Amino acid sequence: MSTEASKSGRNEAFVKFTVEQCLKDKGIAAGLKRADNPATEYQCWEHLAAFHIDLEKDYERLPYATIAAAIAKAKADHNGSIGIGRAIALCYEDGNSSDQAKAKLRRLLACESIEEVCRILRPLFSLIDSKAGVALNYARLLTDLLKFHGDNQSVKARWAQDFYSHMVDREAS
Repeated sequence: MSTEASKSGRNEAFVKFTVEQCLKDKGIAAGLKRADNPATEYQCWEHLAAFHIDLEKDYERLPYATIAAAIAKAKADHNGSIGIGRAIALCYEDGNSSDQAKAKLRRLLACESIEEVCRILRPLFSLIDSKAGVALNYARLLTDLLKFHGDNQSVKARWAQDFYSHMVDREAS
């Protein structure tokens, strides 16, 4: 198995584990909901440590904590299939033609650090949950966030492609 495939498999397993834990234990879910706040993030460390996440490495801990919080807050019952770019577009009636949607995407693409991107994702998750009501592909997003530390240009390109690629779908229908 390639390193990329094993990382992807680990991320899928983490998402599945997190979903299952949230569904069976409201206490765990409550702690994970606070994982994206620096002041209360420590409440998810037991969950992360159980998955052998290095808590001392921000570039590893923050993506896992951010995704765990998003899963808990969304009350997700499975890993979805919608990418972050597409999810942003789905929040608006005009989709990826919406100036507001484009502004949200541009703000996400302007991020330069893992800390910044995780902070910017927090309100986007709330927006997606309230407006689009779609099931995000948390495992793919987690993989992207872990790659963001070393190669954020390819990650940003994927998010933009995901946002804009559905323009053709709209015009074809």
